[in-house]
Amino acid sequence: MGKTARNQNNSQRFGAYLDTEVIYCGDNLDSLMQLPDACVDLVYIDPPFNSNRNYEIFWNEGREMRAFEDRHASTQAYIDFMRPRCAELARVLKETGTMYYHCDWHASHYVKILLDQIFGEGGLINEIIWKRQSAHNDAKQGSKHLGRVHDTILMYSKGKDYHFKHLYRPYDPEYVEQFYRFTEPETGRRYRLGDLCAPGGASPSKGNPHYEFLGVSRYWRYSKENMERLYKEGRIVQTAPGRVPAYKRYLDEGKGVPLGSVWDDIGPLQGAAAERIGYPTQKPLKLLERIIEISSKPGDVVLDAFCGCGTALVAAQNAKPSRHWIGIDVSPTACRVMAKRLRDNCGISEDKRLWRSGRGFQVIGLPRTIEELRRLPPYEFENWAIIELGGTPNRAKVGDMGIDGRLYPVSSIPHRRDTSDQLAFMDVWFPIQVKQKEKAGRPDIDAFEAVMVRENRRKGFFVAFDFTLDAAREVRRFLRSEGREIELVTVKSLLEEPPVVVRRTRQPAVAHQPSLWDEIGTQSQQPNVRVAIGPTPETAPRERADKRRA
Repeated sequence: MGKTARNQNNSQRFGAYLDTEVIYCGDNLDSLMQLPDACVDLVYIDPPFNSNRNYEIFWNEGREMRAFEDRHASTQAYIDFMRPRCAELARVLKETGTMYYHCDWHASHYVKILLDQIFGEGGLINEIIWKRQSAHNDAKQGSKHLGRVHDTILMYSKGKDYHFKHLYRPYDPEYVEQFYRFTEPETGRRYRLGDLCAPGGASPSKGNPHYEFLGVSRYWRYSKENMERLYKEGRIVQTAPGRVPAYKRYLDEGKGVPLGSVWDDIGPLQGAAAERIGYPTQKPLKLLERIIEISSKPGDVVLDAFCGCGTALVAAQNAKPSRHWIGIDVSPTACRVMAKRLRDNCGISEDKRLWRSGRGFQVIGLPRTIEELRRLPPYEFENWAIIELGGTPNRAKVGDMGIDGRLYPVSSIPHRRDTSDQLAFMDVWFPIQVKQKEKAGRPDIDAFEAVMVRENRRKGFFVAFDFTLDAAREVRRFLRSEGREIELVTVKSLLEEPPVVVRRTRQPAVAHQPSLWDEIGTQSQQPNVRVAIGPTPETAPRERADKRRA
């Protein structure tokens, strides 16, 4: 695997090597500043768009309410936020690399000016139009604009020596029917007839050969010897005596239509799509696979600094052959979802020892201490606790009725997903309540008891940093009088031990296909054998990463 060196001063500070197959949880500006110069071959970012709206993002159509950094008071504030990050992305990009900036109509024109300033006016390769929708229903809502059905992907490079691979799309069926009108009876191959006459005809500057072939004298495209060979091979036909011979151009020998800058053949993710996990701006895997195929080679390093749900990482890992990757996101929940996708969809393990040998990945920067968890936004903390417990965050956007999450026995999850609520029909679940407070008291327990009685649950879980003595006494009284068990779970216990509550439940004998949220905190044991990149475990950069994680 490759090693990337910085200049002497920076090498002494940061180390000479690059760690890949790593997800960094935190501000991407801080993470980018730790990467060496010119170490990445492909950058793809899908940052928050400047919609000038204060809205909340609902993870998995549930209730994370993750701050999406989409709260800029003005376009200038958005550009000011992105400017240092784009400058760092340009710094880490190789001279042969390419950067893709995915945006929509709100700020694409401002972003282009920003990137022109960073990469230079000659840095723009393409402005790609991705048609993400076939129609928009704004007209029925009284809009006075055309339907906004596309995103813009700005493609930039630092120089002219960037890697690029042409891709081809299949011919349009109407084009095939119109031009490839003939079919060989022996083989069933479709073909069209092409001109054999030489371009330029008798022009002396062309030097085209002139001779008689099949009774027809012309200036021909090929020499007489080559014409005779092609005729024997069956590539030249004469439809009638005296007519000009023509060349067979087979449909299956054509590459197709060269891919242009308007991409209308990759649709948005539909509700029933198998890869859909509920992230509102999740992009199709095919879109990222296309970008990676165009602008990277096997073994190249792909960086996504606004990872979201990790589509770029999955596409890089599953590419044939695979690419190396680095992901960054500020949301701990997003980082856990990415890790889950990589384990389930790519078959690699989140394991530091396997990662050291080049066969796994790791997540760095997740909250690891009680103090870090105290500083999390409320809904980030709520999701962290539920996922650590092995549960599923509540899907209700508002009015959770006292239930922050549910714990389902893993064996009862069905094969097929109902995308409106894949687990709602199941009655085998335990409620989870989370409080981001130092000590949950008796009133908190009383409210949760009412929820358990209303939902007729025999067991529930309550998570907090600690509990008062009155809370513990009420839990014991509730068990004696009602026969319903509340398990008090402290944040400290979640940090110290892996989640085991799912394994303690009685498992119904129902076949299942685990959901994305199912046991998201556990690790797959399937190693992915690949060549390691970067230093050995004894080198400074590895120690630096370990310290950050600790």
